[in-house]
Parts: sequence; structure tokens; C-alpha cells
Amino acid sequence: MSNIKLFESKQVRTEWNPKTQKWYFAIVDVIAVLTESADPGAYWRKLKERLKKEGNETVTNCHGLKMTAADGKQRLTDVADTEQLLRLIQSIPSPKAEPFKLWLAQVGYERLEEIENPELAAKRMRELYKAKGYSDEWIEKRVRGIAIRDELTNEWKKRGVKEQLEYAILTAEISRATFGMTPSEYRDFKALDKKNDNLRDHMTDLELIFTMLGEASTTEIARNKDALGYDENLDSAVEGGTVAGNARRDLEKKSGRRVSTKENFKEIPEAEKRKQLKTATSPE
Repeated sequence: MSNIKLFESKQVRTEWNPKTQKWYFAIVDVIAVLTESADPGAYWRKLKERLKKEGNETVTNCHGLKMTAADGKQRLTDVADTEQLLRLIQSIPSPKAEPFKLWLAQVGYERLEEIENPELAAKRMRELYKAKGYSDEWIEKRVRGIAIRDELTNEWKKRGVKEQLEYAILTAEISRATFGMTPSEYRDFKALDKKNDNLRDHMTDLELIFTMLGEASTTEIARNKDALGYDENLDSAVEGGTVAGNARRDLEKKSGRRVSTKENFKEIPEAEKRKQLKTATSPE
């Protein structure tokens, strides 16, 4: 999930990493807010050089992410998590640092709220997708799909599946059995950036529905068979994906239209998105 936060009429690009469970902030944007420098990039380069000479580990641990620049292009940008950013702010002489610290605290507080009350996370997610131009109908399916995905990964965790690598392999098998493509192949099919584009954010209603069916079926099969460990859950993943794949092929045969579409939602106005969704999901 990515977002652009507003602070005193200026924008700070942010990125939420579900793997690390952390927000990452574009450092040059923060510097622009705090210093009002005419060239925040140059300011950051000088600050980074000085801090490195001082042996500041925070600078060393900062890394880069591709983010959308002012010209709309994706560029590698130095980012920092909340802790790193707070430490960097202490090195920037600015009377604006204190309100920015309060703003960062608010971001963290909202995240803690979402952990305690998942409904808040869903509400904020809906608002984010709405702002991007997605239809209410699509948003509801996307949110439901996230809940089904969470239920599946929780089941895998309880059944001894190792996170990250094994999750990715099992997910790929569900997708392969459902659509005939792994997520990586699906991204190529839709001409998406593998690092920056979330595949499911570019799926049509039907693609989301069959994704949900494959994952929900996998959860049900794993439970009923009491699948334990990677191998048994791999069998369940293939079987769950096959349930969705058979349903997809049956629909395609009767409707005369493929479920998988090359359409995506990159830089498409809301009206066009609605038109594409309607075209992609309507029978001939």
C-alpha cells in the first residue's frame, strides 16, 4: 500500500511495507517540509555525507524505494522508517521539527488503532481506493479479498507453513491452478511493474472473485484434511486453485469471454476505470 500524506500543504510520499510492518517516508520530501530548501535533494546529499563522517548508523541503514516523482515517473528515492526519520530530524535545525514529530506520532497511532480495530483499517483502505478512483463495488470485493487472504495465511501459520518463501510458493500454485498463471506471470500479462504494482489492485471484479474463490477453497480444504506442513498444504493449494480454475473455465465457456484481462488501473481516470470494468465483466 502506498500513500501521499499532506503536511502544511506539502506532500510527503510514504510506503507501507506489510513484510516489515513499517511505514517508509521519502527523506527529501521531509527535508523540503522542514527546511523549505530550494533544493532538498542537495540538502539531503550534504547532510548524508556529514552524518556518514560522524558514523551515524541511521544514514547507513536507510535504503531506496521506487516512488512516483513530481513528473509522474518512478524514481529510486531514499526512504527512512519512523524511527530512522525521527533520528534524522534531530540533525536538522528547524523550528518545524516538533509538529512533524507529532504528525509522525499520529501516523503510528493510527496504525496501532488499526491493529486493535481492523474495521478502522478497512475504512481507511476504502477511502484510499476511493481517492484513487476505484468504484464502490470494486472496493468492497478488494476489501473482502484481503480478509480471505488473511484467513488463509493465518491458517497456513497454524499448520506449520513457513512465512515468506513458502507462502509465496503456495500462492503461486493457487494462482496457477486458478488462472493458468503465477502472480509473476500475471503481472507480465498485465504489463505491471513487479516491484511497485500490487497485482490485485489491477484486477477486475471477476479476477478478484476467482482469486477469492481459489484462496477460500484452499483454506476450507486444508482445514477439512487437517493439512500439516508445506507438502500437505501444497496439495491443498493446488486443489483449492483447481476448484476456482474449473469454475473459471466453465464461465468462460458459457460467456464466451476470458476472465483474465490485460487491462490495469495505472494512471486511468475514474470514468475510464469504470468503463473498463464494465467492458471486462460484461458478456458479449
